[in-house]
Amino acid sequence: MEFSEEDKQLMQKMAKILDEVKASNATHIRKLKEISILRSKSPSPLQFGALFFKTLAPLFQIQRRTASAERIVRFVSVFGSAPDSSNSSASDEFLGEFLKFLIVAAMSSNKTARFRAFRALSRFASDTENSDILDLFLGALPLEQNAEVRKTIVLALPPSNATSLAIVNCTLDVSESVRRAAYCVLANKFPLQSLSIKLRTVILQRGLADRSVAVSKECLKLMRDEWLSKCCNDDPVQLLKYLDVETYESVGETVMIALLQNGLVKLHDGQSIRDYISLTSSEIEGESPDCHRGIHLMEPEFALYWKTVCKHLQTEAQEKGSNAATTMGTEAAVYAAEASDNNDLLERILPATVSDYIVLVKAHIDAGANYHFVSRQLLLLGAMLDYSDSTSRKVASSFVQELLHKPLQHEVDDEGNQVVIGDGVNLGGDKDWADAVSSLARKVHAATGEFEEVVVQVIEELAQPCRERTADFMQWMHCLAVTGLLLENSKSLQGLQGRAIEPSELLQSLLLPGAKHGHLDVQRVAIRCLGLFGLLERKPSKELVMQLTISFASDLPPISIMACKALIDVAMWHGPQEVDKALGQEHVSQFEDSKNAFNPEKISDADSNVELLDLLYAGLDRNDWAKSVQHDENETVQAILCEGFAKILLLSEKYSSLPTSLHSRILAKLIILYFSNETKDLQRLKQCLSVFFEHYPSLSVNHKKCLSKAFVPVMRSLWPGIYGNAGGAATVVSNMRKRAVQASRFMLQMMQAPLFAKQTKIEDENGSTELPETIDSTLQPSFECGEEGLAICIAAEVASFAIKKTAAERAYVSALSRILILLHFRVSEQLVIKLMRRLLNHVAESVSADKDLVKELKQMAEHLKSLDKLPDEELLPDQANHILGNVFFFLRLACEGHIFSHISLYIVIISTC
Repeated sequence: MEFSEEDKQLMQKMAKILDEVKASNATHIRKLKEISILRSKSPSPLQFGALFFKTLAPLFQIQRRTASAERIVRFVSVFGSAPDSSNSSASDEFLGEFLKFLIVAAMSSNKTARFRAFRALSRFASDTENSDILDLFLGALPLEQNAEVRKTIVLALPPSNATSLAIVNCTLDVSESVRRAAYCVLANKFPLQSLSIKLRTVILQRGLADRSVAVSKECLKLMRDEWLSKCCNDDPVQLLKYLDVETYESVGETVMIALLQNGLVKLHDGQSIRDYISLTSSEIEGESPDCHRGIHLMEPEFALYWKTVCKHLQTEAQEKGSNAATTMGTEAAVYAAEASDNNDLLERILPATVSDYIVLVKAHIDAGANYHFVSRQLLLLGAMLDYSDSTSRKVASSFVQELLHKPLQHEVDDEGNQVVIGDGVNLGGDKDWADAVSSLARKVHAATGEFEEVVVQVIEELAQPCRERTADFMQWMHCLAVTGLLLENSKSLQGLQGRAIEPSELLQSLLLPGAKHGHLDVQRVAIRCLGLFGLLERKPSKELVMQLTISFASDLPPISIMACKALIDVAMWHGPQEVDKALGQEHVSQFEDSKNAFNPEKISDADSNVELLDLLYAGLDRNDWAKSVQHDENETVQAILCEGFAKILLLSEKYSSLPTSLHSRILAKLIILYFSNETKDLQRLKQCLSVFFEHYPSLSVNHKKCLSKAFVPVMRSLWPGIYGNAGGAATVVSNMRKRAVQASRFMLQMMQAPLFAKQTKIEDENGSTELPETIDSTLQPSFECGEEGLAICIAAEVASFAIKKTAAERAYVSALSRILILLHFRVSEQLVIKLMRRLLNHVAESVSADKDLVKELKQMAEHLKSLDKLPDEELLPDQANHILGNVFFFLRLACEGHIFSHISLYIVIISTC
């Protein structure tokens, strides 16, 4: 573009002004007037804008960030938004062009240009009349790759409902600086009351637990200076009221711990839990709604507050006492004094006697469901009381008996049926309540075997109507819930020997009949107890395993899910072979042979010769997706099985008796399920497998070998139109191919993931252990565990297809070949390199129609030739036989008999060596 002499002079004046403002911010006001005069004298705002942007363009092309460049950005941003009093329409027109210029720069591939553009645009992000800039910021934030640019965007976002969620999402950013910026913006722009309860809890939960000390300090500063001090008058209880601690209990505890550790909780003189007990006679006579039987009822926030304060004081006293015991002199005296002070303060806060404590808890329990949370917090306080006095222990023991005998809460539906409130599995209807009761019971009955003795006596009483078959389903569930509490808190069945009910009697007269009960909820809780019982057995019993397998084969998802959990737990604890031995089976897995679909109905036959892992594997193909999802969108049979198999694969070294072919088959199935269209809505399954795949290939070279074996079976299963796989409409086939290609690249990424460094403990000659030393393995794994083994598998699969192929087969071999060219070979694997050079000829013939791919294969062949130290030396038949023999062996195991074409290829290659 040609410029006139006047335009060049104007651009020189602009450049001079910009050059002067970069030196200091002090010149900005004066230079702003000068450049405004130039704009007002210009005959055309558009022409002036074009020249100004031309002059400004080099600023957005400079890669290096400097203070002078930042001053220019600040100056032009102020100038762009400055109105022209003499000609407002002209300044508005210039502003529009200026914003267009910055928006284009904000979408540049140059990260520095984007950074400066967003810095300049930040002045306009809060413009309520024009939301385009804010929309640009919100749209660019999740897509931006550069951390500094993301930080700039976050700092520029104005406070609003639209921006709060985007800023909170940045508290999970990978960059520490962006996370810190997010907390700064939340502190400075968003008052506590403007955020929803959900966002408040998310902010504190993430920030206080952040791995970066700087970020956690920024979050603590937000909570302390803005929320606690300004909004809550330094009252922690008021802050807890903003967090809905009944719903977000863990967040409330985290907040209280942070406040206590930083000395932000001030205990006033005389303030204690006793204030809720010591009511005057006049207060009792005119009892208010928040009083019950002369007890002032606590609010949830106060209950959580006192629980965490007391727990903190107890922990501090124990730590100081330990320090006093391990030090000497004045230091020990100081620690002892601090421990004594904490104990004295704790004693003043807690109820004066155990009887007072029990009266307080009972009042809240009797107050109904609205005080269930408070009651549980108070139960947890009981573990801090002293029960050494026989009178106190007797009173507390009686209270524990009441808690264990308290029936499950229920309501009656419109049809007159009783419906249990809660999960129907744990005592009190939820796991937290059961844990609180067991915590108190173990504290009161701390002597060896006393806890078991007391709970077994309760079970004997509750089980009497169950054994006499006069109990209704509510009584069954209550008895089994207490039984579950006992089994969860027992270390072995030996501790239950000689009690009111022997373990064998418990199994035969209560657990097994409960698992066969006609009521669905009774079956669930009984199956859970069977799983816990199986973990305590020295070896799993036949009756227990058989009942769990029968329940697993149930058509009812809740029963099948609970049995699935129990079977996996028992199998992982004792080992799959021990579970099979319990049924009188030799551990020779059917995975070695071609498997047919398993029919769950067969397991009802006690003589059925089906091993546990075969049964569980068959469960992955059960056609009850819809039923399970309707029951619980997060819990399905497939999700539980995937979690179990993932654990078995991760801990494969602990199950050395399992056949190696089983590992690759299970892994292949998990990958297929992960990419299956049928599992797209099963979020729990997806999340579990995502974490599993992230860690599995990096833990062991054997895992790499397993992954290499699973590659071809996965691709055969996912690719439409081959080996009997269904096809469909063009769009359906296209989507299926995309998923298969995605899976292949995913497996390649896992195969190329580096191994984790292993840590070993080093002991000196005296037996003392030094700090762990990180050692990187320098041993070269065999070709089967590396990318070379995968390359041989893929090449053999591609070359096995006939020259004349269907469209599906052509697409399939093409996709495999594109993965093949991305694999790497180590120079140390000379024999494999020679074999691969020979195989590439067959691969090239198989994909000869794709000229671009053939070209890339030739480049790969040239690269392999350069790696071959003796390129003219031929591969001996025995050497090729050794490599290919291993490959074709596991291909036969993995691909269920589709091996005839591979055998032909095998013969051809060996005969030409």
